Order: sequence, then C-alpha cells, then structure tokens
Amino acid sequence: MTAVTQEAFEKLADIVRRLRAPDGCPWDREQTPSTLRGALIEETYECIEAIDEGDAGHVKEELGDIFLLAVMLSHMYEQEGRFSLSDVLDGVSEKLIRRHPHVFGTVKVRDSDEVLDNWARIKVEQEGRKAKDSALDEVSRALPPLDRAFKLQKRAAKTGFDWKDAAGVFAKIREEADEVRDALGALNAAAGSDALGGAASSRLEGELGDLLFSAVNLCRFLKVDPSVALQRTNVKFTERFGFVEKRMKERGLEMNEENLDAMDGFWEEAKGAR
Repeated sequence: MTAVTQEAFEKLADIVRRLRAPDGCPWDREQTPSTLRGALIEETYECIEAIDEGDAGHVKEELGDIFLLAVMLSHMYEQEGRFSLSDVLDGVSEKLIRRHPHVFGTVKVRDSDEVLDNWARIKVEQEGRKAKDSALDEVSRALPPLDRAFKLQKRAAKTGFDWKDAAGVFAKIREEADEVRDALGALNAAAGSDALGGAASSRLEGELGDLLFSAVNLCRFLKVDPSVALQRTNVKFTERFGFVEKRMKERGLEMNEENLDAMDGFWEEAKGAR
C-alpha cells in the first residue's frame, strides 16, 4: 500500500469513527450490522451495473460505497469489542497468503481448477473447517436463489454430474416447460375447489422453479453468469418500456390494457431501434 493509499484509507476510517461517535450523525449511530445487510447487497449490485456499463467513474463511486459499508461494519463490531478493522484486514491478508501456496510458497498447480481444489483442501486441513458431508454444502444458503442455483450446479458438475452437451439441457428445458403447462392445466381444472386448488398451485410453483433451475443450468453450461445475463435483460426491458411510455405520452394515449395494441407496436419500434 502506498503512502497516499494508506492516508486515504485512514481518512475513511476516521470519518466513520466520527460519524459513529456520541456526537456524530444520528442516522449512522442508529445503524447496526442487521440494518446494513440490504445496503450491502444493493451497493454490490449497483457496482456490478456500473461495471457492465463500462463507466469507470461510476465504478469508482460504487466501490467507494462498498468500502464505506465494509469499514462501517468493521467499526460496529470493534465498538462491541468483538474484533477490529485491523483484525479484518490482517485476517484476509493471512488467508490469501495461506490459500495461495502456488504464489507465496513452493506448490505447483496446473490450472485454475487445481487452485480451487487446493483452496478447498486448505480450508479443511489447515484452517480446521469441518469437512462437508456433501459437495453442495460448500454453497452458502444465504445467497440469492438465482446465484445459489448457479453455484449448486457448478459444484455438482465438478463431481462429474453434468450434461454431456447443450442439447440435453435444451431438452430438459422443453420438458420442464411442458410440465409447467400441465400444472397450469391442473390448476385451471381445480378452479373453485380450495383443497384441489391449493395443491395445484403448489405444484405449479414447483414446476416453475424447475423451469427456472433448468434455464440457469443452460447459462452455466454455456459459461454465462445468469445474474449478469438477467441484469442485462432488466436494463433492456427498462429502456424499451421507457420508450413505450414516451411514445404513448406523445400520442396522448394512456398506458392501459385497452391500448395494448399501440403499446405492442411501440415495443416493436423500440426493439428495432437497438
């Protein structure tokens, strides 16, 4: 760390301490690790969005927000006497050195897969982590469902449990889509019956989950991060919907079901504009 970087980091830490001081900011003093969980997730996704945009200035800003939250959370635990900010930094530094013996030691590795295998073994043999009963136990249950599905599938694939080619994944998606259609038919047939309707609704939910899981599997098989792909689509949808809203307003038309044909037309126009 250069002197300039160290000075900047210490400045941020001092600001956080000032904000959390008895005469600091009321809002900052009221925060706890639990109240900042949502902000941590939100700022991470905003940073990902900035990276996707290729806007270095925006990335810099969002990384600053993530640094702020990391320092703020560390200081909260320091105030409780549980660990300090320096403990956090020393801990991650020691872990990086320990888990990279091919860089900081004499271990030789062939590729990144072997690096990950060593990483998992070091956690058990050197760090005393409990050996997992299942390969899937390595995947955190706290991850958002889409990300957890992706990582579960990656872990399973490392054991050899995987499709031979993309054709098999496409076939699975078609199979799951058919099962969703059947489940929807059962739900419609059960209309008016609370008992049957509840079971049919639960079945439909399960089949839709299977369909989503299969779509994530296709992303993994084709080496596409599903969260990144879905975020791109979210951005695209937002832009096109905004275009539709603008054109409808120009025509003096309301955004409602009665004007669906007009909205569809502007949607196709928005697609052609890209």
